[in-house]
Amino acid sequence: MTGKIPESASKERVIHALENLGYRLVRQGTHISMSCYTASGMQIPLTIPDNQEYKESTLRMIISRAGITKQEFLEAYNRV
Repeated sequence: MTGKIPESASKERVIHALENLGYRLVRQGTHISMSCYTASGMQIPLTIPDNQEYKESTLRMIISRAGITKQEFLEAYNRV
């Protein structure tokens, strides 16, 4: 399955997609802090801007920083 990153995505849907991939909300202010733990117990932090909508370029940055593939993100995003 291939897909295209949306041109615009709501904050709620992006957060839910990341949660489906194992990330948990740590805190929220001007930025949103999330973290995920690997099977070996290593913590992967993720900080993203607290925007109501994310453009495609920001989504690409989030995917890169989260250490996930575009396909993994799109599958989780489409399940939301």
